[in-house]
Amino acid sequence: MKRALDLIAGLLALLIFSPLLIAVAIWVKLDSPGPVFYRGQRAGKGNRPFGIFKFRSMVMNAEAVGGSSTSGHDPRVTRSGRFIRKYKIDELSQLLNVLKGDMSLVGPRPEVLSYTNTYTGELLEIFTVRPGITDWASIWNADEGGVLAGAADPDRAFEILIQPTKLQLQLRYVRSRSLWMDLKIIFYTVVRVANPDFYPRELNDVPRLQPGAGALIA
Repeated sequence: MKRALDLIAGLLALLIFSPLLIAVAIWVKLDSPGPVFYRGQRAGKGNRPFGIFKFRSMVMNAEAVGGSSTSGHDPRVTRSGRFIRKYKIDELSQLLNVLKGDMSLVGPRPEVLSYTNTYTGELLEIFTVRPGITDWASIWNADEGGVLAGAADPDRAFEILIQPTKLQLQLRYVRSRSLWMDLKIIFYTVVRVANPDFYPRELNDVPRLQPGAGALIA
């Protein structure tokens, strides 16, 4: 049932958003040298690597001149990239990964393998499902760039402020997932993007992230 939902909804979403996706692809190409898509390696089901489709929002070879975490004022982010990241448009291109079977619409966000290769114990449960475009952690951490803004070391700030709660929310999803929950998460994600002040009651037990908190990490 979940795979059928992914295929039908994913294809429908691609058709609906195709004019926007084409316009963004042209803007990315004209805005800075490089390909339209960033194809970084991410961990999929079973911790198997796959190439993720994301509209390129940073300069070429950005990871070679900085870490994997990105603050809100990262100079590697392009002009078009700031817009794309603000409205999560770079995530829409992952609908291609959904159709390929690498990802689901809803599931733990795919992480870089340098992190996932360190998972042990209960964290291995995360690899029992396909990663997704959105999940509880995505709704909780809707503006990672804003949280990490001003951080001297964005990767360290991410590991301290974001990663522990993110992993627990991913486990929460894996252990209680259902079709109804997937539909709620998709709806909440749309509302959260449209209204950054929205916070679902299901996350009332999780402290909200504060913008600029990364700057407090030594």
